[in-house]
Amino acid sequence: MADQLLFNPRTYDPAHFDPETRRLLRATVDWFEARGKRQLIEDYRTRAWLSDFLAFAAKEGLFATFLTPSSSAGEDEPDKRWDTARIAALNEILGFYGLDYWYAWQVTILGLGPVWQSDNAAARARAAELLAQGEVFAFGLSEKAHGADIYSTDMLLEPDGDGGFRATGSKYYIGNGNAAGLVSVFGRRTDVEGPDGYVFFAADSRHPAYHLVKNVVDSSKFVSEFRLDDYPVTSDDVLHTGRAAFDAALNTVNVGKFNLCTASIGICEHAMYEAVTHAHNRVLYGRPVTAFPHVRRELTDAYVRLVGMKLFSDRAVDYFRSAGPDDRRYLLFNPMTKMKVTTEGEKVIDLMWDVVAAKGFEKDNYFSQAAVEIRGLPKLEGTVHVNLALILKFMRNHLLDPAEYPSVPTRLDAADDDFLFRQGPARGLGSVRFHDWRPAFESYAHLPNVARLREQADALCEFVTTSAPDAEQSRDLDLVLSIGQLFALVVHGQLVLEQAALTGLDEDVLDELFAVLVRDFSGHAVELHGKDSATERQQEWALSSVRRPVVDETRTERVWQRVEALSGTYEMAQ
Repeated sequence: MADQLLFNPRTYDPAHFDPETRRLLRATVDWFEARGKRQLIEDYRTRAWLSDFLAFAAKEGLFATFLTPSSSAGEDEPDKRWDTARIAALNEILGFYGLDYWYAWQVTILGLGPVWQSDNAAARARAAELLAQGEVFAFGLSEKAHGADIYSTDMLLEPDGDGGFRATGSKYYIGNGNAAGLVSVFGRRTDVEGPDGYVFFAADSRHPAYHLVKNVVDSSKFVSEFRLDDYPVTSDDVLHTGRAAFDAALNTVNVGKFNLCTASIGICEHAMYEAVTHAHNRVLYGRPVTAFPHVRRELTDAYVRLVGMKLFSDRAVDYFRSAGPDDRRYLLFNPMTKMKVTTEGEKVIDLMWDVVAAKGFEKDNYFSQAAVEIRGLPKLEGTVHVNLALILKFMRNHLLDPAEYPSVPTRLDAADDDFLFRQGPARGLGSVRFHDWRPAFESYAHLPNVARLREQADALCEFVTTSAPDAEQSRDLDLVLSIGQLFALVVHGQLVLEQAALTGLDEDVLDELFAVLVRDFSGHAVELHGKDSATERQQEWALSSVRRPVVDETRTERVWQRVEALSGTYEMAQ
């Protein structure tokens, strides 16, 4: 019987969605399955552009249906909307089959962000039409010299005297830059100083003044360098000016980086089927590999970490979809999905790779590309360190100063998440309030490892109250990031528990997962203890917060049986 917690193409039926969403998701799975594993791997190895997949997506109206807000859809197009729940489902599917496919979709989402946030009706109509034609989009923010430091952009717009501009400059690390029907480009005016001079405008990669320089990576992902030379920008091309352009850049990244978590989940799921099947059917020294205790432990840890990734991400969808001007909790849960879930994905792959060993290098397996591609997700849309620093802005309010909010239900309804395109100014993070994290833990206080992580979470509250870094220590990013890791585990545990309660998760799996999280917290506490600038009081606190997980061999064996049962349940057709 298929494990209901993991995506399995053989049994996948997204019946919780409306009929058209269900059809498109299932059609996407069927397209990949019909293409077959051998062709997918060959395309990956030869760095083939994704023209066949994009032709399929265009024919089915996949991108157009999922990425056109209802406000930009026609009256006869009721299935078009921006629905984070089904976007997340497609992320997982595309990650499962290959990150190259997900990447073309992801940078289309980023390219659309400034457009859908814009008041420029002509640009919005043009974007909707391009989507209907099956075009992809690109997000022209990063530059070779400055990365994503938008304060330092060298894309210069010179007024042309007729109300428009001529744009000159280059962009770097721009996905889909080879084929985008519309590229949202960030630059600054030459005649206006400071933030008032920022401009976001729409460019066409087929225009003669748009020069594609190269693909900067050795991959099917076309991560381009391009240059504009005296590119004409009319009023119909201008998406945002001044501070609004700056906010559009950051708010677009808020929308786009959420997709990294579910792509990571898809990669790990496909790799897990291969890893467990291989290990369970390989005999060493007269015994199956899965008979060795260390192998069972590694695969069990990988499995429960993966389940935790899914639970957290699914619950974060609900907060994303329920966000509004008075509820911006998503601004914490979003960098958590980007930072925590994707690094959990790396751990999952590493644990399995220790088991499959040399098999993980073989060119005919999915695992070899999974081991490479999983590394990229923590490094996209801001590094792990950038996102850790971001979540620290929320720590005191989240841990110590809860507010009252209505309960947030599971959000699988067919609704448009239009607030994502009117998030407003990208500031004021320190004023964001959160609901109390403790009830989620209290509802599972009977599970020994949930109770143990709760002890560590309470200890972290004490640390923030009595031993938090002073002004000088706060400038030591190496120190404060280790504190961020401890905080992240509390937030991770909270949303996992909320989703477990909503879905009736097997408590064996939940307690086994929390045994892993207790070990993680203890490890980060020891790391904090060893930091150069940690005070004696902080060092004492760090060691006092170390806990040993509660061991239950019968529980672990029951969870292992779930992992062992994955053997042979899915293998992609050749």
